[in-house]
Amino acid sequence: MSMRIRNHVRRSRMQRRSLSMHGFSIIEMMMVVAILLVVSAFAVFNTQSALNDARVNGAYNSTFMQLRLARERSIEERKRYIVTFGQPAIAGAATPLGAPTAKSVQLFRWDAGTPSTAVVQISTIDLPSDVDFQAISGVPVAPAAVPDGFGAGSVSIDFDQGVGPGGGNLVMFMPDGSARDLLGNSNNGILYVARNGDLASSRAITVFGTSGRVRGWRLTLPGGVATWSQQ
Repeated sequence: MSMRIRNHVRRSRMQRRSLSMHGFSIIEMMMVVAILLVVSAFAVFNTQSALNDARVNGAYNSTFMQLRLARERSIEERKRYIVTFGQPAIAGAATPLGAPTAKSVQLFRWDAGTPSTAVVQISTIDLPSDVDFQAISGVPVAPAAVPDGFGAGSVSIDFDQGVGPGGGNLVMFMPDGSARDLLGNSNNGILYVARNGDLASSRAITVFGTSGRVRGWRLTLPGGVATWSQQ
């Protein structure tokens, strides 16, 4: 075989190898892109789920801390502090921080010697748009299964347990640390916080009237059975 023919064969082989390698690189690139798309989809899903959880946790934590803060300030300052949920149940109360919404937590101070209409509003916290005070269908309703045995799992804000029809939407902390309603009754109560349509996001907070103790709860679904666990 002449040198010219050998060189031609060598160049042909190199060209075929180059084309083959070029095609393999395109396939590799397509596989990498496909993997990146799958990873990105999982990342977006996980991020959205994390954001949903963060909003629920934020609403729960804010509500819980307002109750704790009210009790602590009441004891330290020897004053009455009131926490209301949704529209305040204090007729004629001034709202210098703006009109409350149905999805807000308000903190008031009630100074001695003044009527209830003269309470001073300290703060207002609004819940995220997709989170509300609500007992979603599917939460436990049996007396032994609801948090601390308060309510029947059907009323989203249910203070004044055992006082008249119940269903109160406020709690007043006294200088001795106890929790009462505006009439002075011992005020046991419970409220639920959840993201709209998401049973697993449900949280609950209970308040004991005699001690003013505040406890938090999270709904878990082991084996598909809704169960409350204290946080």
